[in-house]
Amino acid sequence: MKFVTWNVNGLRACITKGFNDYFKDADADFFSIQESKMQEGQADIDIDGYIRFMSSAEKKGYSGTIIYAKNKPLNVVYGIHDLYNDEGRVITLEYDNFYLVNAYVPNSKEELKRLDYRMIYEDNLREYLKELDAKKPVIYCGDLNVAHERIDLKNPDSNTRNPGFTIEERDKMTKLLSEGFTDTYRNLYPTKIEYSWWSYRFNARANNAGWRIDYFIVSNRINNLVKDVKIRNDIYGSDHCPVELFIEI
Repeated sequence: MKFVTWNVNGLRACITKGFNDYFKDADADFFSIQESKMQEGQADIDIDGYIRFMSSAEKKGYSGTIIYAKNKPLNVVYGIHDLYNDEGRVITLEYDNFYLVNAYVPNSKEELKRLDYRMIYEDNLREYLKELDAKKPVIYCGDLNVAHERIDLKNPDSNTRNPGFTIEERDKMTKLLSEGFTDTYRNLYPTKIEYSWWSYRFNARANNAGWRIDYFIVSNRINNLVKDVKIRNDIYGSDHCPVELFIEI
């Protein structure tokens, strides 16, 4: 099966920049979107052959997640125990032999104004993923807003207290991975340097001064089923690029 995750930085804008062409070419079984920035009725976003699941933020033009799935799930859950639906942060689809969790993790913001909120979110999400994992394996994807290791961003030394590379955020990722989960890309490619997000400033993408903050994380017991993970940095249309997971599940 093929899974895609992509922070589109506004789906309506991305549609004007080639989203539909990539979506068609990808032909994924599951296509997870973060930062859709839209409410129901703001655009024609149904796609033939797919069932759409959408969680919107109360604030217009902000956050939001979507999953397009070829197959109907057994169950759909929005948020984490009814939390974070005000920002459209999390969608979970349940299938016979796995859960798919699509998340847009809160950014800690300038001057780390939202770091405390982020820490609580991380704890809630980790416990939620462990609850799911106790029932059946989990495929967790999305813009997780953290470069876990120094190799995951171009300039680690100058970013040590910037959002996405604080020791607090990195420690939360370490804790998640220590409790039964695998970062599929880094597991397959322990020394490879690729990025999935680039600032719009300073010609960052042209200079490949980026960060790897978009992930597929799976339960340890299905990691052996992962065949490949591709960071599609050849795909434009957003400040992020898509990430593709190939898994026999």
